[in-house]
Amino acid sequence: MSQETVFTGTLSNGLRVVHVPGKGAVTYCGLAINAGSRDEDPDKWGLAHFVEHTIFKGTTHRRSWHIINRMETVGGELNAYTTKEGTMLYSIFPGEHLNRATELIADLVINSVFPEAELEREREVVMDEADSYRDTPSEAIYDDFEDLFFAGSQLGHNILGTEEHLRRITSAHCRAYLDNLYVPLNMVFFVYGNHPFDAVMRLAERHFGAMTHPTRRTERIVPPVVEPFRKVIAIDSHQSHTLMGARLFGLDDERRYAMALLNNILGGPGMNSLLNVQMRERRGMVYTVESNMSLLTDCGMLQIYFGCDAHHVEPSLRIIERTLTQLASSPISQRQLDAAKKQYKGQLLVASDSSEAIALSAAKSMLYRGYVVPSKETIEHIDALTPQHLLDAAALIAPERCSVLTMQ
Repeated sequence: MSQETVFTGTLSNGLRVVHVPGKGAVTYCGLAINAGSRDEDPDKWGLAHFVEHTIFKGTTHRRSWHIINRMETVGGELNAYTTKEGTMLYSIFPGEHLNRATELIADLVINSVFPEAELEREREVVMDEADSYRDTPSEAIYDDFEDLFFAGSQLGHNILGTEEHLRRITSAHCRAYLDNLYVPLNMVFFVYGNHPFDAVMRLAERHFGAMTHPTRRTERIVPPVVEPFRKVIAIDSHQSHTLMGARLFGLDDERRYAMALLNNILGGPGMNSLLNVQMRERRGMVYTVESNMSLLTDCGMLQIYFGCDAHHVEPSLRIIERTLTQLASSPISQRQLDAAKKQYKGQLLVASDSSEAIALSAAKSMLYRGYVVPSKETIEHIDALTPQHLLDAAALIAPERCSVLTMQ
């Protein structure tokens, strides 16, 4: 984070509060909730995402029309999204309306009633969303890969759920999900904006202080390691899509810094990433190639995606395998490492030049780590990396540890 000044506090009911001062006229505030698709019962897949959609559909004293207009009439907006382990519910608005936004978000979490008629309409919207993903193979392949990669675990199903599961979800199921997981000890209230911290705490206490639900959570079980697989799914498309991935550690593992830098060298956003140079710039074999690291609380993965013509899939995989083998067998030079660090630190600085990114990053850091990780701490860890650290990280993503899924 480029913003180093952070204030934190805890309400009497256990709700954590994080405030990042900002100098602009716009404020961000909301809730980070430690509840996602891995916290659903097996017969209600898609519930977490469905709740995120339908929480805006009515409270004990607001209809859906009043909810969507509450912030928009002052130029603001409401946003939400769901992941495997979390949900973000937040608003962006002119700073003078912090009380309005805080009260609305509290109303949604505390008083949502999930009217059945609204749920029926939204069910169709969510199913259309799922269909749109299926029509976009470059996105659908990530879901299909994770279903195979985490098969037999809480993580081995699509966040959106299936039509069969969505048809089962009722208003009572949605309300019970909130009562069980949208609870003070399982959430962080965050504010980014030009406000005194004591004022933020007073607003939080006023609107969230009455919440007294005990913490109850579905037990999270570390997913078993699945044997590496190599599968092909036939689709009607002129382009092939391939995802290759290896199992990693959880988000608190100290090796995350080395793996993050290695990921950036391998297939990060820079046009000079190893795979982009080898596969696209020099050979013109792929339309796009990228890698990303995704860490959950107890496990993670590194994934490499590329899109190409069908006859280039196998040659592309061989290039990736050679690159991974080389990274795992020969340490990079100190000069190469220094250049990679410089690039990565610059990218982190550029990426953090966003108020929304700062706000959400602070909230998630507090939610999962218990404190807001300062950018200085991250930079120190990056600066401390040696060629051996990257060599050890590369061993975790050696070709024999990787699974491959192709849609063509």
